[in-house]
Amino acid sequence: MTLLATALDLAKAKPPAANTSLLAQPGTLGFLVVFGMAVILFFVFRSMSRHLRKVNDAARAEEEAASAASSKDSAGVS
Repeated sequence: MTLLATALDLAKAKPPAANTSLLAQPGTLGFLVVFGMAVILFFVFRSMSRHLRKVNDAARAEEEAASAASSKDSAGVS
């Protein structure tokens, strides 16, 4: 069979019937799981933001100290 014939056969196929049983619906438990994950992710991202801010401040301070030390060394050499 060619690719086109396979695509046409798949296009003609009927989709499966919708499953409306109670087991197929997410319900309250599904909502609570998704909501819980959202709350947990909020705190994880907030913590990550704090840690990245600390790292950024430390890197900036280290860079300023290095530039101050290099300018001090170059001023002493001249």
